[in-house]
Amino acid sequence: MSVFDEYGRIGQERWQGFISEEFLKELQGKKGIKVYKEMSENDAVIGAIIFTIKMLIRQVDWVIKPSGNSQKDKEAADFITECMDDMNGSTWTDTISEILSFLVYGWSAHELVYKRRLGRSKDPKKKSKYNDGLIGWEKIPIRAQETLYQWEYEEHTDNVIGLSQMPPPDYGVITIPKERLLLFRTESRKDNPEGKSILRNCYRSWYYKKRIEEIEGVGIERDLAGLPVMKLPENFDKMILGEKNYNAGIAEAKSIVCNIRRDSQEGIVLPFGWDLQLLSTGGRRNFDTTQIIERYDSRIAMTCLADFILLGHQNVGSFALSSDKTDLFGVALGTYIDIICEEFTNNAIPKLIDLNSPKFDGITDYPCLDHSDIESPDLVTLSTFVKDMAGIGVITPDADLEEYLRDAAHLPEASLKTAKPLQPQQQPEQDPKEKRDEPNTDNQDEQA
Repeated sequence: MSVFDEYGRIGQERWQGFISEEFLKELQGKKGIKVYKEMSENDAVIGAIIFTIKMLIRQVDWVIKPSGNSQKDKEAADFITECMDDMNGSTWTDTISEILSFLVYGWSAHELVYKRRLGRSKDPKKKSKYNDGLIGWEKIPIRAQETLYQWEYEEHTDNVIGLSQMPPPDYGVITIPKERLLLFRTESRKDNPEGKSILRNCYRSWYYKKRIEEIEGVGIERDLAGLPVMKLPENFDKMILGEKNYNAGIAEAKSIVCNIRRDSQEGIVLPFGWDLQLLSTGGRRNFDTTQIIERYDSRIAMTCLADFILLGHQNVGSFALSSDKTDLFGVALGTYIDIICEEFTNNAIPKLIDLNSPKFDGITDYPCLDHSDIESPDLVTLSTFVKDMAGIGVITPDADLEEYLRDAAHLPEASLKTAKPLQPQQQPEQDPKEKRDEPNTDNQDEQA
């Protein structure tokens, strides 16, 4: 055996390309995808969490940073920035919105589709804002989670080499090699390509909440209408009516009882001798369903670190508590954005730069994708900090600091004609009168 050989295996629970790491059968494969889709699109609290995440991430500024200070490095970074803004059919913001589906389903796969930049053209494979003949991104479309057929693995290893899907409308099997894929995952335990949904830990709370709401709705409807009781005549007997007529009558009675509703056209026509009564409710129930549902809502939001959205709705919470919780939520979102940046930096950008060789030969390293902060800093706190640090000489105000402060406060850029360098705050000079009033310690020492 060579020193470079790998002896062990990760231990993925899978059969060929079908992953079975999830121990709940209803959350495995396409069943799980349907459940997570229902959770994200049909639950108010989960929908609010997903909406909050998307809206906050939409405010993020995406920046391509060069790997060095050479002209080649800057040209490579500018080229990637151009490609992000030059995709056909979907914008960069749309692409990020699709990528964020990996939070709901645990993973999101996107195919890198390239084009030749040949200026204005009717052919989408060539249409571009630039006419330099370089290869750019035409689009980076999602390969929807529900179209997954299986993952393709290298024989006798745990290395994923592609993804096979069965997409509509023809549902034919299509295999996409790994070299053309970007795979975003919330986590990679056991190198599972399907990751883990951020909704996984709140599934149990969602499951019980959904069913309690359904029971609550049925109970309200029944309490408003009353409990229907049907009394049939005494001569309603199978021996007298015959089995066929008897069964038809029983079926009709059951249908009337089960379908009683309070609406604008309510009313019942009964055969002679039949009697229908509506029993009133028995009073208040022993269980407060509102309190139970609120408890499950809190647990759902808590698993996503988003329980701050419930502050004020349940008559609890304070501003300080809200601030702490939103800061923690912002840190979590920053981690998700780092996952996106890491995948682009490690896979998408190097492949695009290499396709345009030798144009960018000689760069220090590949450019990297970076992002701004989720939340803007508190201006009062920031200004107090800068003022105090400049006052004691720890920070020297300069043009870069001014640019940062203007950007943080969303102020216009400084004009080259009127811009002046910042000066540290001067300490006020002491009043000469105060100097005269001070005791002369030197004379006291001489007299002593």
